[in-house]
Amino acid sequence: MGVVALLRPDQVMALFGTTQLTRDGRNEVRAVYGGFGVFVAFLLLSTLFFPVLRPGVLVTVGVALLGMAAGRMISALVDGSPGFHPWLFCAVELVL
Repeated sequence: MGVVALLRPDQVMALFGTTQLTRDGRNEVRAVYGGFGVFVAFLLLSTLFFPVLRPGVLVTVGVALLGMAAGRMISALVDGSPGFHPWLFCAVELVL
């Protein structure tokens, strides 16, 4: 999703029913879904070459994913149950 968000932010947000983004909206999607995701992937890959970093990286990424899943669950309680894709991503965040 990270690379797609960097290149086609409107396509990513269409998964969630948002059909048009403002310039600021595209900036936010590229930053949060794109840049953050791509650099987390680089960080995870770096542990193959620097195994000493692995425990800290795994804890950091795990906590970030747990925070994302918690935010989705809070939103479900406050806003009502979301559609398919948010639940799918929540499941992935909890499993990883």
